[in-house]
Amino acid sequence: MDRKRIVCLMALTFVLVCGLAAKNGARAQQSGAPVGIFESHGDVGTVLHEGSVEYDAAKRSYTIAGSGENMWLGSDAFQFVWKKMSGDVTLAGDISFLGKGVNEHRKAVLMIRQSLDGDSPYADVALHGSGLTSLQFREEKGAATHTIQANISAPKRLRLEKRGAYFSMWLADEKGEFHLAGGSTRIALNGPFYVGIGVCSHDKDVVEKAVFSNVELKAATSAAAAVSANTLYSTLEIITVASADRRAIYVAPERFEAPNWMPDGKNLIFNRNGRIEKIPVTGGTPQVIDTGFATRCNNDHGISPDGTQLVISDGSQGDHQSLVYIVPIGGGTPRRITQKSPSYWHGWSPDGKTLAFVGERNGEFDIYAIPAAGGEETRLTTAPGLDDGPEYSPDGKYIYFNSERTGHMQIWRMRADGSEQEQITFGEENDWFPHLSPDGQQMVFVTYDASVKGHPENKDVMLRMMTLKDKKITVLAKLFGGQGTMNVPSWSPDGKRFAFVSYQLVPKESAGK
Repeated sequence: MDRKRIVCLMALTFVLVCGLAAKNGARAQQSGAPVGIFESHGDVGTVLHEGSVEYDAAKRSYTIAGSGENMWLGSDAFQFVWKKMSGDVTLAGDISFLGKGVNEHRKAVLMIRQSLDGDSPYADVALHGSGLTSLQFREEKGAATHTIQANISAPKRLRLEKRGAYFSMWLADEKGEFHLAGGSTRIALNGPFYVGIGVCSHDKDVVEKAVFSNVELKAATSAAAAVSANTLYSTLEIITVASADRRAIYVAPERFEAPNWMPDGKNLIFNRNGRIEKIPVTGGTPQVIDTGFATRCNNDHGISPDGTQLVISDGSQGDHQSLVYIVPIGGGTPRRITQKSPSYWHGWSPDGKTLAFVGERNGEFDIYAIPAAGGEETRLTTAPGLDDGPEYSPDGKYIYFNSERTGHMQIWRMRADGSEQEQITFGEENDWFPHLSPDGQQMVFVTYDASVKGHPENKDVMLRMMTLKDKKITVLAKLFGGQGTMNVPSWSPDGKRFAFVSYQLVPKESAGK
């Protein structure tokens, strides 16, 4: 065979292979006949085995067969049945897998995604073959996928809600009533976007099937449309620093705040309705800790380095302004520490001898230190404007805090005696409440938009982390919160995770069936 013919055959082969790959990667973008309430279907991403869907009009059910290596990291591969929509939507359905399955992480999903590209931004409620149920999301095109795991396994009926830029996961109980199952995430999707159901086998060589029945897709009421008619939900969450993945521990339709991680690594405490409550990190029913007469505890509380004492800030007595007290960790009669009010605790020195707190004196909020045994308070900051959130570094040499002395709130630090005050963050946003990891290498803090004054509740915020060695800042979570999200120390003893509270304003129509 002459060289010219060989070159032509090679070129033809290249064209055919590229055409097949392009067809495979773009299959979901080809239009097709409507499938039930959806417009079309196809494989998203690269799959080895073409997916399919069967619609039973009598049962209003969809049996989806899907392949695909995964829906994770920077790209997805799965069979998707979809409809283009805009605005706020809810998508619900009963989901059941067919057969035992090859991989326990095969997924059946309710999904909203920006495009049919494999690396598109999206959010979904994913039921895994193992029963694990999560809100999964990719914030930007090609970015890594993250997840918020529910503390409920193998629910029969699931719902995904989009309200504004926030996506949330709802799971039904045995009575068929929906309950919020975790925190929300904030992703900017532009309409129109794709709303639908899908299946991924989590094994490129396998096809798995799942049945979606009683599927409901409808426009939703915006949470911002009638704030007075909304219910506030609080979610206690744990985030793993290495992956930025989250897990919901406890959800309730009321406000609670400010978790501390107990030194045993097994329990968290938080405040609600003026009391301090304790809950296992695995979830369960919170138990109230006895704090005697102190029944107006606010969100400035914590635990001594040796784990034997609980410090609280409470406004039960006198003029009902906050004072700092210490209580045995198991509960008991509070011992008063600060004589002047208002005083709000924030830090305990590693040697257990000194407390750092914020006090308003003569109209100025500054940082003070006081012996844990009680005694005279020492003023550490004198700059005009608010200084807040003092927390000791693990070696006890520094106190980190937030200050608005530059014109907006930034993170600062100083020596434990108040000397050598220096600025740590320099962005345009407002940074609050620095918390140091147990090894002193990382700092997490709450960031508000530049337009926000103070640290109000119910705002768009970010949880950010700075690596102190190189001052590099990364975003760990975008959520609805602020006041109460992470006011006090909340790192796990091993330094791998920290706890926080996220919030959601939910229209009353979302609860129930």
